[in-house]
Amino acid sequence: MRTRMALLLTVALLGGGCGIDKETHQKVVDELTATQSELEATKKDRERLKHENDALADKLGLSDKERGKLTKEHEASEKELAELRKQREAAEKRLQAFRDLKQRFAKLVDTGKLKVVFRKGQMILQLPSGILFASGQAELSKEGQTALSEVLNVLSEFKDRRFAIAGHTDTDPIKSKKFKSNWELSTARALTVVQFMIGAGFPATNVSAVGFGEFDPVAPNDTDANKQLNRRIEIILVPDLSELPTLTGAEP
Repeated sequence: MRTRMALLLTVALLGGGCGIDKETHQKVVDELTATQSELEATKKDRERLKHENDALADKLGLSDKERGKLTKEHEASEKELAELRKQREAAEKRLQAFRDLKQRFAKLVDTGKLKVVFRKGQMILQLPSGILFASGQAELSKEGQTALSEVLNVLSEFKDRRFAIAGHTDTDPIKSKKFKSNWELSTARALTVVQFMIGAGFPATNVSAVGFGEFDPVAPNDTDANKQLNRRIEIILVPDLSELPTLTGAEP
């Protein structure tokens, strides 16, 4: 913390005469102010904690050994709070990434070719099957290839990330001789998208395919409009382990 402050202070003081633009200089000054405030707040929290600890020990008439134990318990609580703050910051980071990605896909979202949603704690791109495939088929249509290419042009910046491609259908029985069930159709469609992604330069080790058939709906299958919502392909951004909350007792 002190090293960072010293560096920021140096840049702030020398910024005016070292060719640093005003915007960058002001940004450093603002960061220095925030860092100083953070440091002061931390000091106050620790002083308050120490005073509370000493006051409680005096009130209870604790021995030095018992005081030490109480101090350790307070320190443990402080670590737990720090971990909670870390998890909150990670969650806020994921939400910001979601907002940024949604903004990048704004045009496709506006045309109805794509939805960007948070579902089951995951960032998901939903593409209607009707845009990608003909009814009962698992080969990409020309329109589907165009739409998917537009999506992958944005996702190409995230080729180092892992993606799970999920196929979904409605509850209407499949009528194709090629597929015996909606499960097979949804899996075949997911695999088609995976192969298209690999052809677009995504590493095969970073993509996977799965079919859910009609068993993971996003709406009741009671109207044509709702069934259309359920007939979809999902491109799921798989979180890194570092983005997931630490499990109590789990090995690092």
